[in-house]
Amino acid sequence: MENGSSFNQYIQNSIIRNWDADALTDYQGQTLQFHDVARKIEKLHIMFENCGIQKGDKIAICGRNSSHWAVTFLATLTYGAVAVPILHEFNAEQIHNIVNHSGSRLLFVGDFIAKEINPDEMPHVDGIINIPDFSLMISRSEKLTFAREHLNMMFGEKYPKNFRKEHINYHEDAPEELALINYTSGTTGFSKGVMLPYRGLWTNVNFCIKHLGKQIPSGSSVLDILPMAHMYGLSIEFLFGFCNGSHLFFLNRLPSPSLIAKAFTEIRPAIVISVPLIIEKIIRKKVFPVIQTNRMRLLLSMPVVSKKVKDKIREQVYEAFGGRAYEVIVGGAPLSKEVEQFLMSIGFPITVGYGATECSPLISYVDWHNFVSGSCGRPIENMEACIASNDPRNVPGEILARGSGVMLGYYKNEEATREALDADGWYHTGDLGTMDAQGNIFIRGRIKNMLLGASGQNIYPEEIEDKLNSMPMVAESVVIQEGEKLVALVYPDQDEIVNFTQEELLTIMEQNRNNLNELLPNYSRLSAIRLHDEEFAKTPKKSIKRYLYQA
Repeated sequence: MENGSSFNQYIQNSIIRNWDADALTDYQGQTLQFHDVARKIEKLHIMFENCGIQKGDKIAICGRNSSHWAVTFLATLTYGAVAVPILHEFNAEQIHNIVNHSGSRLLFVGDFIAKEINPDEMPHVDGIINIPDFSLMISRSEKLTFAREHLNMMFGEKYPKNFRKEHINYHEDAPEELALINYTSGTTGFSKGVMLPYRGLWTNVNFCIKHLGKQIPSGSSVLDILPMAHMYGLSIEFLFGFCNGSHLFFLNRLPSPSLIAKAFTEIRPAIVISVPLIIEKIIRKKVFPVIQTNRMRLLLSMPVVSKKVKDKIREQVYEAFGGRAYEVIVGGAPLSKEVEQFLMSIGFPITVGYGATECSPLISYVDWHNFVSGSCGRPIENMEACIASNDPRNVPGEILARGSGVMLGYYKNEEATREALDADGWYHTGDLGTMDAQGNIFIRGRIKNMLLGASGQNIYPEEIEDKLNSMPMVAESVVIQEGEKLVALVYPDQDEIVNFTQEELLTIMEQNRNNLNELLPNYSRLSAIRLHDEEFAKTPKKSIKRYLYQA
């Protein structure tokens, strides 16, 4: 594929090249071909122009993934405006705050969001537009009202002899130009607005096309599971897929495990891009109960039979993801070591990447053939990473990243920008890690999560939780510190506990604690396990908001 010299050129080239191919489909709903996307983008451009939107003005988008969400985002960037994608899982107050803080002139909302927000709390917005049909929910501008009511007429007057490929001429972006402001989910306080330039989007899309595009031909199906308002889903699923000429499917409903499993089977995606939670649920619920029987363990222990059994298991796991994926890329949070090691033991095409919103997001990745267990790849092209440690191979230090994917800074927050970006251009991730001689990064945990033992030892709660989560009846856990003691809060697996009394469950957890402590050094052993009666609150990328549970 011809490389775009700018990000918007990638979009323009893909639309022209794939003009009559399927582009965007709302799962079990309508399909837009690339020329349909181009027409809708052009209509939004006409509306923007006629209601006075200038290049650089902010346009906010809040709703579940859908074809029209994608069209709105593409229209915003190709016009030269700044997109402000807002996670639909934010509450109304957070949405109001982000719209106001960003100074957005327009707000596009999905059906669910439209019922939650209060327009009076966003007095400076010119209009609120419904994503499903682009109708006006509210207009405070006569120009906007007129433009929307006469949009088809204006389009017909501008293109009396049909809208064609040669009419496309999108905004020519500059590398340092602001493309979008992404408000992080965060775990404390109000989110920060990450200012990402066009070079950041170009860096990610260019890398993915170069390294994954040859494995995923134009026209291949891709299932977009992750929220597009999060940079992982936006860059790696949506923008890469669209610029690569893929046919993208959106789950525009709440993506339950059963719906995702059904969609995998029907769509058979050419690549699977996911957070660990989805992968782990499929493996723990569908695969582990089958292979952890006494008979299966016996077969797997027999060298002659083991390879055939593993081949059969790999085939069944592969089919659970649709049976066509070149690889499964996991990111956004650590993958369970138990699940990762199982998938690698059967030769499944799994790899783990690492990134941050502030890096657009990719920092590191490797193809599954070169993936090293426990790592999250090596720095991608146009990015570099280092460990702030005197012995980066053995002593964890903060992971620093630098390169063309790195943000411009935090919007209207110079103090936070100075804390995150140093004078040499290194972004301080807040993650602790090590790096081997080949450049593979191994994450140990978050600096702010690290606990201190009684004698000053560094304790990484994520490592304890990873072991505990693989034990009987444990769905998820959080390790907290109470004085000099460590306590694990455990949310039990609801499917498994139905046949057990509370007393039996407590006995099982005490056995888990004893077994776990045998695997841990003295200073990081648990003094107790306490049952938690509801699922832990999570960020949109499914990381537990552990600050809510600290003692």
